[in-house]
Amino acid sequence: MRQPNSTTTREYLKPPITEVGVLGWIRQNLFNSWFNSLVTLLALYGLYVTILPLFKWAFVDSLWFSSADACRDIDGACWSIIPANARFIFFGFFPEDQQWRPLTAMILLFALVFYTQDRRSWNRALFPIWACGLVLMGWLMHGGLGLPVVETAKWSGLPLTLMLSLFGMVSAYPLGILLALGRRSKLPAIKSLCVLYIELIRGVPLISMLFMSSIMFPLFLPEGINIDKVLRAQVAIILFTAAYIAEVVRGGLQAIPNGQYEAADSLGLNYGQAMRLIILPQSLKIVIPPSVGILISAFKDTSLVVIIALYDVLKTTKVTLSNPKWMGSSTEAYLFLAVLYFIFCYAMSSYSRKLEKTLHTGH
Repeated sequence: MRQPNSTTTREYLKPPITEVGVLGWIRQNLFNSWFNSLVTLLALYGLYVTILPLFKWAFVDSLWFSSADACRDIDGACWSIIPANARFIFFGFFPEDQQWRPLTAMILLFALVFYTQDRRSWNRALFPIWACGLVLMGWLMHGGLGLPVVETAKWSGLPLTLMLSLFGMVSAYPLGILLALGRRSKLPAIKSLCVLYIELIRGVPLISMLFMSSIMFPLFLPEGINIDKVLRAQVAIILFTAAYIAEVVRGGLQAIPNGQYEAADSLGLNYGQAMRLIILPQSLKIVIPPSVGILISAFKDTSLVVIIALYDVLKTTKVTLSNPKWMGSSTEAYLFLAVLYFIFCYAMSSYSRKLEKTLHTGH
């Protein structure tokens, strides 16, 4: 009888179940030595002690749709504060009968962002689409042409947070690129002005910029001229974020080898063409991770506008907690805010990873 050779036998032999799959990973990474086994058991015990009571507090003993009085006699979380005050938390002082307008504006904004995240939509039609969308959003928020006018003092809640953060990020990035190019300029005047601006803005906190825009700046305006407070805060956020973006982009420009500049010169490209077609596309791909980090930080820093009496989603939540009925539910309210901020920040981070993979950054 013909005996199977060793190669054929080896092909039919499977590794033990304890060496592959989930069990193999656990054995290899968590219980591969007595010390790692001890640490794993201690970690599991710590999770059991903390996670189980937290889960019970948040989901088992909690109330979701009840009155504030019903929450006083429970041991769990009172999530009822969110649905009971959702309209004010999300839309603040916007007239209640007109709150469909900021809701529609936010849906339109999300639709524009979703459309833009696909690189196939990056064409000449993108700018007109965004321009039309922004005009429509402005009409919905402010009113006129058939809609009641709502002053910006009543713009509050989540629409204000999204507007300050998104418009701030979109406007700050091109300004930061120009500042980075100016700082590397061979013209002494332009370089000195860009260096002075970047170092000055990076040397002060955002709070001081907001105070200057809200309190000090109006003092220098001629009598009778007043600039909207929301617009002043928006400009302060843009100027502040642009200074940090400029340094990140400058790092990307310095990472480009001199051979790329020489190649652009050999092709006969002028400065603008070389930057637009060769240098900036490469440098901006390199700095995607730190740029997204700054943009995420800028999104979270919009909560600082509460100090100049702008009612973003953080401020509207704090106003809700000032109601004596809900004063005992501050933990639940701030946890809800944390989850809300996490969703937006994680979405930006996920998109940056997708963009890096699509553009093959680092290869």
